[in-house]
Amino acid sequence: MIRGAIRLALAGAGISYAIDRLLAEQSKHAEPEPIRSLIVIDAPIDRVWAALAVVEDQPRWMTEMKAIRMLDEGPIGVGTRAEADVRMFGMTVTDPVTITEFDPPTRYAISHDGTFTGRGVITLEAGADGTTTIVRWEEVLIPPLLPHLGALAMTPALSAIFQADLGRFKELVETGFVGD
Repeated sequence: MIRGAIRLALAGAGISYAIDRLLAEQSKHAEPEPIRSLIVIDAPIDRVWAALAVVEDQPRWMTEMKAIRMLDEGPIGVGTRAEADVRMFGMTVTDPVTITEFDPPTRYAISHDGTFTGRGVITLEAGADGTTTIVRWEEVLIPPLLPHLGALAMTPALSAIFQADLGRFKELVETGFVGD
């Protein structure tokens, strides 16, 4: 029984590795496609940016982020580092991040520098009349094992999670519970 389970596990690992290599070859070893989310918030861009730029408040709307610790003192900007405790798929990992772009009030980007590598960027665009803001979020997360297969497998769940996060962010901004 145990030998059969071991053989099955080894066969599964071999097949998974082969699929990951095939996906890597098909993508010419490029990073996985970003997970894209979008929402329109009924608030002007400056108010949305004010909420987004409060990094310490991100666990209020990113439910998978359980805590965040700023590693650098002073104002937030390019090069600022933080660590987040993130729980997804039953695993908790520490996600060290570095802010790579900070362009008020339109662009905020980070690099993921831990077990899961990658990048994220949130862009804000004022709506036509200035009373709304279009929020676009692109995230690339690359798992440490079987990166291409893992990213492909995670995408549907993460897409739903990130869209729900934006929905919570929208609610918090529109009700005045963040960014004021």
